[in-house]
Amino acid sequence: MRNNVHIAKKLLKWYDVNARNLPWRISPIDSQIGIKPNPYHIWLSEIMLQQTTVNVVKPYYESFISKWPTITDIAAAKDEEIMEAWAGLGYYRRARNLIKCAKIVVKDYKGLFPKDEHLLLKLPGVGTYTSAAIRSIGFKKKATVIDGNVARIISRLYVMTKPIALSSKEIKSHADSLVPTKRFGDYAQALMDLGSQICTPRNPKCSNCPINKDCKAFTSGLSNKIPYPVQKKAKQVRYGYAFVTLTKNNNIILERRPADGLLGGMLCFPSSEWRNSQELNFDPPFEADWHVLNESITHVFSHFNLQLKIVHSRINLAPSGYLVMPVKNFNRAALPSLMRKIFDIGVVQSLADLS
Repeated sequence: MRNNVHIAKKLLKWYDVNARNLPWRISPIDSQIGIKPNPYHIWLSEIMLQQTTVNVVKPYYESFISKWPTITDIAAAKDEEIMEAWAGLGYYRRARNLIKCAKIVVKDYKGLFPKDEHLLLKLPGVGTYTSAAIRSIGFKKKATVIDGNVARIISRLYVMTKPIALSSKEIKSHADSLVPTKRFGDYAQALMDLGSQICTPRNPKCSNCPINKDCKAFTSGLSNKIPYPVQKKAKQVRYGYAFVTLTKNNNIILERRPADGLLGGMLCFPSSEWRNSQELNFDPPFEADWHVLNESITHVFSHFNLQLKIVHSRINLAPSGYLVMPVKNFNRAALPSLMRKIFDIGVVQSLADLS
């Protein structure tokens, strides 16, 4: 236990000098003089950071805070407005859960996040990690925060011979033993920063690590081998058509996808089913003079790769049931990344054919 206390002290001392300046974070100096973090800011940032890098998240976070300074503001916003502000950040289930969670916190907890772990875990989109982050960073409560960075540090610190995915209980046990008796939020963020800046997945900067003398992987020369990887299966490829249509007045025809499923709630071009076979039935959403473009697009999802052939057409009037938006004033950023790729080929080609 004495060694574990020593490790936490070293990490906090390192963090006091090397903490990243992040828009949702209270600096270690401010933290120690009693300035309190905003749990809303911590929650929002942690939801955005799930499977997404800090550099990608920063502008989205700042945009959200500017538009919706409090959780009451975000709970009162239109769902479509939030989904469009999220466009491009990916993993859209997070945004749908964010909307649900904000409304519950405002309705059931008067706009204040609960401090109790049991209650936090009931909120949509809040799992074990996010709950621990809100409690430790947002409320300065004792909690064990384990993300990918922390799991990697623990696996190296103790030379764990199994992949991280197969070692969750052991990692949790070691991580619990390292949590200090105070500065819980600073300690959690110190581990996150260490994993981001020093104990990186490849080529860790072990010579700059404040706890390298306590790290069994470093002293054994195994830092570049641990954590041991899990053999990954090759991603499945799915195929389909994307249908891009402009009216004679240069309006784009779009639809909003159902709330559930991939790209749920997002503005999108109509598309066919995404199938595992390249043998596709050409089944457009409505009648038009369709032209298949030579170019297609490829997009990577977490569990499969998608290849779409782009088909475009010109019609006089939009069919009922679709959204119609002028090209001239259209905000491309309101589309998810996949649809931006389709826009850049299909809409541009349609405009070029007219000129």
